[in-house]
Parts: sequence; structure tokens; C-alpha cells
Amino acid sequence: MKLRDRVVLNTQDLRRARGLSQEEPAHLADVNRGHMGKVENAKFAASPDLPKGIACALNVAPEEPFSRR
Repeated sequence: MKLRDRVVLNTQDLRRARGLSQEEPAHLADVNRGHMGKVENAKFAASPDLPKGIACALNVAPEEPFSRR
């Protein structure tokens, strides 16, 4: 699995497990909901800092979006 795909799936899983909409972590990661949706649907490549911001917004370790599941 490509790293980008792993980040996409992990981000979706982590967000959904917490019962959050895309808007909530997007706001905390300082991006708009549309951008978050494009990242989660692999329509837009995230900057290297965005997964870290999303991890912080989801209250997980920075490496969590990159981990294998």
C-alpha cells in the first residue's frame, strides 16, 4: 500500500472512530472542510505537515496516520 493511501485510510478510520465530522478536525488542523475532504478522498496530496496537524486534532500520536493497520 502506498504511504498516501495509508494516511488517507488511517485518517478516515481515526476520525470516524471518534465520531467526528470532517469539519471538526479540519478546523483544528487549520484547513477548511473541503480541503480535508479532498485529502481523505486522495484527490489532493497533503503537505507533510497536514497529517501531523490532523493527528493533533484527533488527539493521537503524530505517527499514527502513517502506521500500518
